[in-house]
Amino acid sequence: MGSTVHWLFGDQLGPHFLAPGEHGPGRDTPLLMVEARSVFRRRRFHRAKAHLVLSAMRHRAAELGDRVAYVRADTYREGLDRAARGRPVTVHHPTSYAALRLVRSLSRVTVGPARGFLVPTDDFAAWADGHGGGRLRQEDFYRWVRRRHELLMDADSPAGGRWNFDHDNRQPPPREADTLPVPAPYRPREDEIDEEVRHDLDRWEKDGDVSFVGRDGPRLFPATRTEARAALKRFLARRLGSFGPYEDAMLAADPVMSHSLLSSSLNLGLLDPVECVERAEAEWRAGRAPLGSVEGFVRQIAGWREYVWQLYWYFGEEYRRSNELRHTAPLPDWWNELDADAVRARCLHTVLAQVRDTGWTHHIPRLMVLGSHALQRGWDPAAVTDWFHRCFVDGYDWVMVPNVVGMSQYADGGRMTTKPYTSGGAYLHRMSDLCGPCRYRPGDRTGEHACPYTAGYWTFLDRHRERLGHNHRTARPVRQLDRLTDLADVRRQERARGDAPP
Repeated sequence: MGSTVHWLFGDQLGPHFLAPGEHGPGRDTPLLMVEARSVFRRRRFHRAKAHLVLSAMRHRAAELGDRVAYVRADTYREGLDRAARGRPVTVHHPTSYAALRLVRSLSRVTVGPARGFLVPTDDFAAWADGHGGGRLRQEDFYRWVRRRHELLMDADSPAGGRWNFDHDNRQPPPREADTLPVPAPYRPREDEIDEEVRHDLDRWEKDGDVSFVGRDGPRLFPATRTEARAALKRFLARRLGSFGPYEDAMLAADPVMSHSLLSSSLNLGLLDPVECVERAEAEWRAGRAPLGSVEGFVRQIAGWREYVWQLYWYFGEEYRRSNELRHTAPLPDWWNELDADAVRARCLHTVLAQVRDTGWTHHIPRLMVLGSHALQRGWDPAAVTDWFHRCFVDGYDWVMVPNVVGMSQYADGGRMTTKPYTSGGAYLHRMSDLCGPCRYRPGDRTGEHACPYTAGYWTFLDRHRERLGHNHRTARPVRQLDRLTDLADVRRQERARGDAPP
């Protein structure tokens, strides 16, 4: 049979996936990687995402040299057969149910624990079971992780005497500012591997083998461990300090703001979350970054990212089919094609154009512009989840199922969040500069200037008033429905608008 070979998936690219440890490969264990074309046939991915993933995989294979067998095949099974040649195979727990079913169906493959996360899934399950397993709040989990890993702790107390700096980290953007006055983020330089990837993607599209959405400009995100470490270093040294106050703000001309842009590097496995949060804490302890910004960054990784990963496995595969609000409308063509030019509402046009051009926006445009519009229109949450998976460079199944089904679309009925995250135009007006030049007015519910988010908000509440009227966080706005003298007009208007681009 020969010696054991270790299989690296395309999101297991950092050195921590090869470090000695439980079920890990030995220092000299042969490695294999499979680039499966079928992945790109099954879904219409964003072109920039396909480029980033292939570039990262091929760069890693080049770094590993003769130790790795890199196979380009039609399917994973075909590639594994060609590379393993009957030898036993080990692999770290993959990051999707589909991949897990595949590796478990192969008799010669041994699956070890997941790497690249802070908490073993068995430990989380024990914690969740101890909390009743139903409504598992992120804040409780986050505090547990902080204590467990001694992150931003002073003995048994949170650093600075507070667990949460959210109140300080929700400032609107500075007035009269088109961009935040912060240094630009790290940007990589393309090389011959990127050129080869772009050539291959062009050829596959020309041959009609695969189809993509979006644009593939110069690569914006790290594809190697060296690039990812440089991006982390630049963020910590030059951008972390201003991250916290404006992490929920939006500026039309500044889609990046002070965000780290590290999510794709973490999700490709180029960075380990442990190094990110520990180095951020070190910046605060050295007096180089304010605690509020550091806590906000640590919360995103040790709190939210870890929470989403754990819920993906804890809730089970059937969670993706949750649809408590019974939303079934299909996604319109203009949305699927990322046709931002068809959209007149400035906020949605701006954000959809960012997705089209880069495959990325930060979390507030995702939640309060894109997700909120889909929720208000009653689109099928499974289709919305798939869209986010395909169209974002950092989108993976484990990332998007909880984020979209639970957080964005409230399709789980409140297992993950205490209320639907949607709002009228007033929120967007307060937290951005997107409303000023817009043809719509955030305060108008009806008429030619009626904001689609304001009108959409009230029709969403009206459609689900029975359910939301019993929720303590939404009962008050539901009661306000009876005070709207133009509610019938709003209903007629929104029915007429349908799913046309606003």
